[in-house]
Amino acid sequence: MSNSSDRIRQNVESVRGRIAAAARRSGRAEGSVELVAVTKKWPAELVRPLIAAGVLDLGENYPQELWRKVESLAELEEPVRWHLIGHLQTNKARRTMPLVRMIHAVDSLKLLQLLDTLAREESNPPSICLQVNTSGEESKHGWSADKILEDADAIAACRSIPIAGLMTIAGWGTDAETARSSFIQLRQTRDALRQRTGLPLSALSMGMSSDFEAAIEEGATLVRVGSALFEGVEA
Repeated sequence: MSNSSDRIRQNVESVRGRIAAAARRSGRAEGSVELVAVTKKWPAELVRPLIAAGVLDLGENYPQELWRKVESLAELEEPVRWHLIGHLQTNKARRTMPLVRMIHAVDSLKLLQLLDTLAREESNPPSICLQVNTSGEESKHGWSADKILEDADAIAACRSIPIAGLMTIAGWGTDAETARSSFIQLRQTRDALRQRTGLPLSALSMGMSSDFEAAIEEGATLVRVGSALFEGVEA
């Protein structure tokens, strides 16, 4: 385990250095970009070294796995901040909301309105990002860029759930440069939706291990990085 811990710590340092360099290239402070470590499929004993290395924002794709990880890491003194970064089914929303800091992939008006209703029961509801399908792939969830603007009034009417910004996943098989158009489109969609709704929408959740530097250069404030943090580590 010590070798795995050392490797994870080295990976964290490398990723943080790359985040800082990309932020500088885009004329931004390193602290303007938040690292969310994607821990899906990794056991709790390999998540602990991440936390020990100072990575306290952890992202899970599936609600059930998030519930299990929250329970298995409940004894930690560090204030871990959980993020749900994958699709949230409506029947899992109520149980998930109190456990997370942010829900990244709110992919429909129906889900948004449900979360807005549930947020009225929460003293400190999580913030959310609205998912936009910038690749046009049918396998991906989310609004189209046009449809989310059509829903601007209904989105603005959701006052109980904090809408932090937008989220996207670049197209399948893209690299940093070919993914860049998705990131530009998300930023432009955010700017248009901000104008229509009056919401700040300061968060842009975009970029993963293969393309997070390009995402930062195009305005990402949250990057969801998994494999780069666990490179060279065996589960």
